[in-house]
Amino acid sequence: MSAAVLDGTTLRVWAHAAVDGLSAHADEINRLNVFPVADADTGTNMLFTMRSAATAADQPGVAADVVAVSSALSEGALHGARGNSGVILSQILRGLAEVTADAADQRSGDLTVIDAATFGAALRHAVGLIAASVGDVVPGTIVSVLQAAAGAAEEHAEAADLVTTLRAASDAASVALDHTRDQLDVLTEAGVVDAGGRGLLVLLDALTEVLTGDAPHRRRYEPASVGAITADATPPQFEVMYLLAGCDHAAVETLRARLERLGDSVAIASSGSGEHYSVHVHADDAGGAVEAALDLGALSRVQITALSTGLRPQPDRAARDRAVLAVVDGGGAHELFAGEGATVVVPDADSPVRAQHLLRALVDTGAGQVMVLPNGYVAAEELVAGCTAAIDRGIDVVPVPTGSMVQGLAALAVHDPARAAVDDGYTMARAAASARHGSVRVATEEALTWAGTCRPGDGLGIAGDEVLIVGADVATAGAGLIDLLLLSGGELVTVLTGADVDAGVGEALRDHVHREHLGTELVTYHTGHRGDVLLIGVE
Repeated sequence: MSAAVLDGTTLRVWAHAAVDGLSAHADEINRLNVFPVADADTGTNMLFTMRSAATAADQPGVAADVVAVSSALSEGALHGARGNSGVILSQILRGLAEVTADAADQRSGDLTVIDAATFGAALRHAVGLIAASVGDVVPGTIVSVLQAAAGAAEEHAEAADLVTTLRAASDAASVALDHTRDQLDVLTEAGVVDAGGRGLLVLLDALTEVLTGDAPHRRRYEPASVGAITADATPPQFEVMYLLAGCDHAAVETLRARLERLGDSVAIASSGSGEHYSVHVHADDAGGAVEAALDLGALSRVQITALSTGLRPQPDRAARDRAVLAVVDGGGAHELFAGEGATVVVPDADSPVRAQHLLRALVDTGAGQVMVLPNGYVAAEELVAGCTAAIDRGIDVVPVPTGSMVQGLAALAVHDPARAAVDDGYTMARAAASARHGSVRVATEEALTWAGTCRPGDGLGIAGDEVLIVGADVATAGAGLIDLLLLSGGELVTVLTGADVDAGVGEALRDHVHREHLGTELVTYHTGHRGDVLLIGVE
């Protein structure tokens, strides 16, 4: 398709042409990706971001005029931005949307097409938006290519039509892209042009093809030599992204300062309306990067991705052995799980298990296959990030959904390294799921619960995050909780006692089970864990 003007309909067509172009060139762009991290995903990230933009513009509620379509593209890109390059792309589309809206206001809403002057102004405005979102702009990146395109567009806009202006901008971008190889040392060493700049050229060429029917011919950009990419320092382990809402400009700058202390490649891009910000950072402490924003606004769409650094294990490192890694609390729990053959990770008293700690433990097992028992001590995002990073290093990781140490014991009991990993993981997960579990804690204040009013010192039997039993003491609450868990049957009750629990509690529970539940066995282990005083499981 070719179109003489860039109106709302043509803008939608361009969005899909851009998706097609990025899809065709994604592998090429990925191979060029060495800055800021050689994670080979710039093409993929730009493709996913542009696809999100196109999808948003296609929604039934979006009007067909050029202002509405450009605004939808901008919002869709911001909400679906992937990676640093995706955040930058969202700001390019935001620049187009804001300049188009301003032009419409100046003409009292009578704007049907984007002309050469509007196009050039949009590119220039995007340069400023990107600088605001990423902070210091590094020469030799997509921003350098965009600046060259903006300069050429502005130079031709007054005397030429949109197509001529677009061709001038595209040609300038092509020249600037070749020059990036000489502007940034890491690009020079690898013999590549900037990956994001190559993606921008794809977008400009797609627009040229939509407007004229002819696609500019570009050479294929490839690294000068395989294996030329080197790194003097270990890059951050994780890419963290999320949307942030309900904050002001001061809060955004506070967040930027926090993230810059945690990592690099910080980008915070606004939707323009100020309602949402897309946040991006590369950091070792993925959880810390998320927590940095918790007191500043409302988070959504949290994404944590392990950065591929090329650090793959040597062939003999990809061991055929299988290990079980269990996260547990308490000295007794350490002995119990280790005695059953698991490698054990114990959380620090002052901090939860982070993704980088989990990754270190997975690597230290020395095994090629690792079954992970989080046992309720690892946040979901940290578990996913740590396991993904280990997979990137060639370790076959299978996280088993265990929400408590009693479920972890049930899973560990059926572990069989002779089975295929997928079969072993399924069997362990099924055993964990079949272990109904709950806990007992001591009430610290008077409160109204589902089971009635509790007072300080009472025992609270909890299952499914709800208080179901209120007892005069820990043993009474434990007995009541066991009765509830056994309503659906069961042959074995496992009780793990915490740090300050007297041995008499276990004996009292054993007597209760023997008296009230004939044929059911109860075993007690003093694990010395913190938090809930009793962990109870029924199988």
